[in-house]
Amino acid sequence: MAHIIVVGNEKGGSGKSTTCMHVATALVRMGHRVGALDLDVRQRSFGRYVENRKAFVERTGLAIPSPNYLMLPELDPALANPGENPFDQRLSAAVAQLEPVSDFIFIDCPGSHTRLAQVAHTLADTLITPLNDSFIDFDLLARVDAETGKVKGPSIYSEMVWNARQMRAQAGLKPIDWIVLRNRLGAQQMHNKKKVGAALEELSRRIGFRVSPGFSERVIFRELFPRGLTLLDLKDTGVESLNLSNIAARQEVRDLVTELQLPGVSVNF
Repeated sequence: MAHIIVVGNEKGGSGKSTTCMHVATALVRMGHRVGALDLDVRQRSFGRYVENRKAFVERTGLAIPSPNYLMLPELDPALANPGENPFDQRLSAAVAQLEPVSDFIFIDCPGSHTRLAQVAHTLADTLITPLNDSFIDFDLLARVDAETGKVKGPSIYSEMVWNARQMRAQAGLKPIDWIVLRNRLGAQQMHNKKKVGAALEELSRRIGFRVSPGFSERVIFRELFPRGLTLLDLKDTGVESLNLSNIAARQEVRDLVTELQLPGVSVNF
């Protein structure tokens, strides 16, 4: 069985597609077979990223490893099983196609609540939730008392993850390993940064997720998208030496892959 990694957050701009592409590429480079699905059927940032990579390979002739990206199949709703949702049918068919040829399957969810995203969360062996380091994004996870900063209770996204966990438990599946990434962390120990960190640590103990540093705000992540490249590909494209910012960003990718604790993965890049 392929290990399914779902990258989800009901807010756009948190770094989901960047996380998908860099971690998926890292695993491919380590010799793992990686499948990829993008459930944002309109914007398809992750899908576009992989397509840009394919176009770059065709244009340059460079043999850089890539995830095996699959579009969601268009299926006849009339062929669905009795009571089966057509969206569930499309996702199930895509996973079934990738599973025999994949060690890992990445599923990138849209920045909103959809039926496809809801079902994908029930499939997750590992769930990655990128979060910009602010209480605006934190509000999707939990409500916070404005005066004391104390967590009042889980919010809409955490409740969806809880429901997914319950469904997996009822089906006899292993629990979801949930990691919340703190993206765009500032370099300085700012007051807001400390308050968000404290709130995340408190909430993690209450509802069961791990907190990990994610990616800092770096121009290089946005610059690589049109060519479908990641920080791990730069030397293959003729970049002889990385500047300090790129080296630090590459280390962030390495640290994240290590933190995920994926089965059979030994970080060696």
